[in-house]
Amino acid sequence: MSKLVVASIGPASSVQDGGRQGSQRYGLTPSGAVDRLALAAANTLVGNASLAAGVEIGPFGAAFTARGGAVRIALAGASRNADIAGRVVAIDTSTTLADGETLTLGFARGGAFSYLAIEGGIAGEPMFGSLAVNARAGLGSPYPRPLQAGDELQTVAAGGAAEQRIELPAAEKGPIRVVLGPQDDEFSDDAKKLFLGSEWKISATSDRMGYRLEGPVIRHLHGHNIVSDGTVNGSIQVPGNGAPIVLMPDRGTSGGYPKIATVISADFGRFAQIPPGTGFRFKAVGMAGAEAEARRFATLLHSLPDRLRGIENFDLNIEALQHANVAGHAVSAVDAATWQ
Repeated sequence: MSKLVVASIGPASSVQDGGRQGSQRYGLTPSGAVDRLALAAANTLVGNASLAAGVEIGPFGAAFTARGGAVRIALAGASRNADIAGRVVAIDTSTTLADGETLTLGFARGGAFSYLAIEGGIAGEPMFGSLAVNARAGLGSPYPRPLQAGDELQTVAAGGAAEQRIELPAAEKGPIRVVLGPQDDEFSDDAKKLFLGSEWKISATSDRMGYRLEGPVIRHLHGHNIVSDGTVNGSIQVPGNGAPIVLMPDRGTSGGYPKIATVISADFGRFAQIPPGTGFRFKAVGMAGAEAEARRFATLLHSLPDRLRGIENFDLNIEALQHANVAGHAVSAVDAATWQ
């Protein structure tokens, strides 16, 4: 059996899949990838189920070494420099690490998380039906914590399939769309206008439990305590200090702060990829619009296998290039006869 050994890795990196489904009524947090589209794209490139477990890599660099045989991988999500022994690895493509080769990744650019999928998946013991890591709860496999240097991800040897790339639609631009509520009646019209009309930034103190927002203070009408009720990914709670918190996959399944709005599911991954300190805005949409976007997103996930394309390799003959006239016909600045 082949394995991918973590040579180095930064914080906020862990094994994640589609999450634990169907147990929130028991208080079991779902966890799972914050950007499901990026995880699904990486998995599709190596022939895995779309939401199989992969490595969610945080903003910092990382390196992985193949041991015991070749390992086929794919990288999607936030762009970053990537190479294998000086050979550039493109985002949204698959590639194969020979035994002993190391994939080296730089810092994320224009996003926060990249996803590394491994052909054949990651071997582990599912906990409540998932390998997804929730460090606070001690859940996840093969390591119930963020990854560390020296960790080994067991997998199957590369099958020798042709490498592929995937054509994804251009990323959505503009404000993050939200549906107001379910407790927007706990806020005045002016407070809601302030929430929707202001620029926000994600605090560097954020994590997979919640993204803390930096911006204006949002005041409550009747205090900040409500009877605890259920939460979902993207619930925007406003605690007593008036600084909103967007709940993420490692959130609690219920909470007692009023929720002014909820990020629509189709925009949740895009929101999760906003780097700390980058300004953004919210935009309110109706329930019908949110449902239409959810259906469109589901259709996109199902269409990923149809978006695969082969990779054409071109062998460059450096010796022949050195003897070639790549500049075309030479001319003399002082001889008009050569200008024609």
